[in-house]
Amino acid sequence: MSKELADLMFPNIDKTPEYYEELYPKRNLPEGAMVTRFAPSPTGFIHIGSLFGANLDRRLADQSNGVCYLRIEDTDGKREIDDGINVIINGLKVFGIEFDEGAVSESEEKGSYGPYIQSRRKDIYQCYAKSLVERGLAYPCFCTPEELDAIRERQEKLKIVPGYYGEFATCRKLSVSQMIERVKNGEPYVVRLKSPGSMSKKIRFKDAVRGVIEFPENVQDIVIIKSDGLPTYHFAHAIDDHLMRTTHVIRGEEWVSSIPLHVQLFEVLGFEMPEYIHTPTIMKDDEGSKRKISKRKDPEAAASYYKDNGIPKEAVIDYLMNILNSNFENWRKENPLAPLSEFKVDPHKISSSGALLDLVKLADVSKNTIATFSAQRVYEEGLAWAEEFDTELAGLMKRYPDYTKGILNIERTGTKVRKDISKWADLRDNLEYLYDEVFFTKEHEDEWQKITEASEIKEILKAYLEVFDENDDKDTWFAKMKDVSEKFGYAREVKDFKKNPDSYKGHVGDISTVIRVALTGRRNTPDLYEILKLMGRERAEKRFARLED
Repeated sequence: MSKELADLMFPNIDKTPEYYEELYPKRNLPEGAMVTRFAPSPTGFIHIGSLFGANLDRRLADQSNGVCYLRIEDTDGKREIDDGINVIINGLKVFGIEFDEGAVSESEEKGSYGPYIQSRRKDIYQCYAKSLVERGLAYPCFCTPEELDAIRERQEKLKIVPGYYGEFATCRKLSVSQMIERVKNGEPYVVRLKSPGSMSKKIRFKDAVRGVIEFPENVQDIVIIKSDGLPTYHFAHAIDDHLMRTTHVIRGEEWVSSIPLHVQLFEVLGFEMPEYIHTPTIMKDDEGSKRKISKRKDPEAAASYYKDNGIPKEAVIDYLMNILNSNFENWRKENPLAPLSEFKVDPHKISSSGALLDLVKLADVSKNTIATFSAQRVYEEGLAWAEEFDTELAGLMKRYPDYTKGILNIERTGTKVRKDISKWADLRDNLEYLYDEVFFTKEHEDEWQKITEASEIKEILKAYLEVFDENDDKDTWFAKMKDVSEKFGYAREVKDFKKNPDSYKGHVGDISTVIRVALTGRRNTPDLYEILKLMGRERAEKRFARLED
């Protein structure tokens, strides 16, 4: 009679599990190859935690010559947003994460293990559910919402574990003939798993990050097929990971509590379980205490935050690797120019506690990353960002491309590489004072430091222009700077001033500060010699002349 019940519940299902086992055979991959999947719901923006997981999916597949695919879990239609699949695909592409198989747009897929969008796999889930009903391992549940509420209220009064199990699983006690009759009568129902679990038994499970964990067995008769015919997350997860031949399931630690249920589902369905890697939750320091990063409270929770602020994708991924694997930071210091593919992720070195998102640390990582870029690359990527987020700056960069690249090339090579840019949003502050259009339209609060007397400043600038030659090499240029210093009673060397401070008014650094501030309006800039060489005599004279009034 169980077969009669199954046929009545799933009249349009004519395939068997064996059919799908043949349709989706084991993958022909090298030994040790990992098959990983990123399986989001199309419900909104890419969260930093999702980027964290997708990056790990991609890394493990790449380093093992495996496959990383994108599966869209869209069986909860109420939470979906328009164009949600493209939001996911394009949001990850910004950070260089693309997939070997899976959805490539709202309507297209690639790969031999699809459909990769769950709503298009309805018949597959119903096939396996039908098989479970035939074997007496699942049944229709006709309980109304009011009846389920009554069960919960009773459990609350008894102060026992809530849920549909044991004596509370009322529809489980129906005979097959009663079930058949009620289905024939058109009563709405869901399909529940008939859990074989026992409250007195425990399971031992090995997680790649947390090691061996012990749990009570699952005893809940969970819903596996909803009243609309679509599967619940747990049921679809087990079938998809099996048929798509996933070897490693990477997901957040919030899913650890689902392990007993998932173990049971794989056993009931006769599937071999993949390995599980439960990654730590992304946390934030909030006034000395850690809390889970929040979509509602924290703008940095959205992956788009990093693009909008102009943090290069390489820096974001490197930072995520820092909080993912404890040995990555040292590896990167030793291999600053090495491609990420040369680092091997070790799941055993993933922290089992919350990963702290530190924007200050991210800025440091980003500075180091941008310091490895050529001036041409900084110009191109900075301009692409500015065209979207700072059109005025973009206009200046495009109007003076060679001059801008020259500015960006200052201290770009050598033993001491500049690290004053942590994001493309910093470019305005790093560039604008060197464009005359900006410099001469702003009021400057010149911070002269030691030399503040206007007449002395004018005399120093006049004397400097008399010896300035933009074609001088750096040693000749600095020797002339020392000559000017000596002329005005300042030590040629800082060490001489420190040795005999009463013999001098100051040192050559004070003179160079006057030149720097007069030229740029700032005390702190990249190398002064390089700036003067780039600007040339005519621009320097114009900038010095502003102080003559």
